[in-house]
Amino acid sequence: MELSFSTNAFKKNTLHEAISAIADIGYTGVELMEDLHHAYPPTFDAAKRAAAKQLLRDKHLTVSNINAFTLFVCGDTYHPTWIEDDPAKVELRIKHTLASIEMAAEFGVRTVSLQPGGPMIGTALTRQQAGERFATGLSRVLPKARELGVILGIEPEPGLFIETAAEYLEFKADFFAHDDSIKMNCDIGHLFCVGDDPAEVIRLYPEQVCHVHLEDIGANRVHQHLTPGKGAIDFGKVFGALHDVGYDGRVTVELYPYETTAAGVARLAWEHLQALGG
Repeated sequence: MELSFSTNAFKKNTLHEAISAIADIGYTGVELMEDLHHAYPPTFDAAKRAAAKQLLRDKHLTVSNINAFTLFVCGDTYHPTWIEDDPAKVELRIKHTLASIEMAAEFGVRTVSLQPGGPMIGTALTRQQAGERFATGLSRVLPKARELGVILGIEPEPGLFIETAAEYLEFKADFFAHDDSIKMNCDIGHLFCVGDDPAEVIRLYPEQVCHVHLEDIGANRVHQHLTPGKGAIDFGKVFGALHDVGYDGRVTVELYPYETTAAGVARLAWEHLQALGG
């Protein structure tokens, strides 16, 4: 199994520095953060893209996933979301996702990971209303994803509209039951936080997993990303499940809170996961 690392841990570094550090550690892939820090589509112009592609070739790296979850350039970790009351803010999210899909196709990437709707706290929406809004937004970007052969990976996350594997499956069944362009970005730590068994989810629904994010989580299941080996997740069990179901996608370590020590935690994660067969 080939391991990748997300550039979203390197927010204090340039994209060139992030790619170089990730490659030098031994990872074979890199996830691109589609935000102001690295590969925000409107400012990641043709020259910058060409330079990034050349560096990737020089370092023998491939791009594992396009991470379109955050949009700090015009909001925060979650906003603008897919379920805002303000249509103009939803339009920003849709426009960003379309650009990220095009970026994925340009860099030869098969997946774009997305936030699962947005936070429910602070809204007056019912789950049905939130689901309808999210589905309406996704329907706006799906034609482009289908055209370019890109899969949209909805990433369940604690505190957002879709938190669990069951909620993802319910949403998929309600709105996109037969659409293979929408699947799950299976974040191991997030599933652990909400009480799911990540390995069991992989074994039960392998056809839904288009990409995997890895981070450790403490035994208290609080949503705080930890370096693999510092928490309670059994990654050997997770890797065993991925192997048994014949998963052929990419696995990306995502440690975005460690922006001041990104290279160090990337190396620690590499060493720990390699020892487990990652």
